[in-house]
Amino acid sequence: MTDGPLSLPARLCLLAWDSACPPAPDAGHLAGLVRAGALTELAQRGLLTDEDGIATPVDLDARAGDAVLDGLLELVHESCPHSWRTWVTLRARVTLDAVREQLVAGGYLRAEKKRVLGVFPSVEYTLERAAAVDALREETLQLLQGPPLVAELSARDAALVALAVAADLLPEKDVRASERRVEELTERAGATAPGPRKIVREVRTAVAATVTASALP
Repeated sequence: MTDGPLSLPARLCLLAWDSACPPAPDAGHLAGLVRAGALTELAQRGLLTDEDGIATPVDLDARAGDAVLDGLLELVHESCPHSWRTWVTLRARVTLDAVREQLVAGGYLRAEKKRVLGVFPSVEYTLERAAAVDALREETLQLLQGPPLVAELSARDAALVALAVAADLLPEKDVRASERRVEELTERAGATAPGPRKIVREVRTAVAATVTASALP
């Protein structure tokens, strides 16, 4: 998989869909995953850095050129300092809504406005390009299982797999068979500099924690 037009958070959002199952993924679960993807990509691009565990903009005037990423960058800049794990969930719905708007514009999703109880406005999303999701899932599984070698992958592709595994989006049997490669992919996802390596592990742990919490009775 090459670094195509879809950002890491957008690809994670699509990967969470089951093309054979009409209902949309749970927004509470999905929001943290999408936010984790956005934080990771901003760190990989050198736009967010780690300062004593705090997510910090590197340059207040820098932009990613992507509405979702730039929106999060602005939110971090305007907010009180927070750790990476806090940012995975803090107002994460804002990032999820922005990603879904992008995917609607790209024809991947369809949005239908509704009213809950006939009063409260709501938006229901349905998958439009099931074949694209199936292809993305197959490519992600190929990245998990190999080849290619982990060293040959981009940091963003490696992060896609690492975060997808943390969010339980890939078959458990395939993940168990590739545990060592998952660790290598996590390292590769942060290979651009020492800072991103720590950040990837922080957000991956946060995603796994939200998944565990949502599974509790």
